Amino acid sequence: MPNLINNSIGDSDFVGSLIPQRFPFVMVDKLYSFTETTLVSGFKIKENALFFKNGNFVESGIIEHMAQSVALHTGYQFFLRKEKAPTGYIGSIKEIEIKKLPTLNDEIKTTVNILHEFAGITLVDIVSEINDVEIARGQMKTILAK
Repeated sequence: MPNLINNSIGDSDFVGSLIPQRFPFVMVDKLYSFTETTLVSGFKIKENALFFKNGNFVESGIIEHMAQSVALHTGYQFFLRKEKAPTGYIGSIKEIEIKKLPTLNDEIKTTVNILHEFAGITLVDIVSEINDVEIARGQMKTILAK
């Protein structure tokens, strides 16, 4: 499987086609790297972002960005196999720590590490950064719809 993503795959329209969410609920716009067990995604904070309030991208937006980063990993896996990706759901969120809220034009870069994947259930560690400074981390369990 590819590790480095070519620039055209960083295209926000292509990235948006890999997840089930649609504007204005899209919280990922870049795919930097992918392996079977990792993914690095990005999201630039714009004024029209759904969770942009009072100059900050709020906590619920960061958590949704994390969840969509997991969905992007699944969506890209299915794309590489030339299959339609199923819809997934957040099964649980654990130990989320948000240290700093992004502001306008910040770019969140999030690394997803797959810890376990079995029978459509995926457990991941997630770390989000801005300019190589950690702003959030946590664990999430997602479940694919049958």
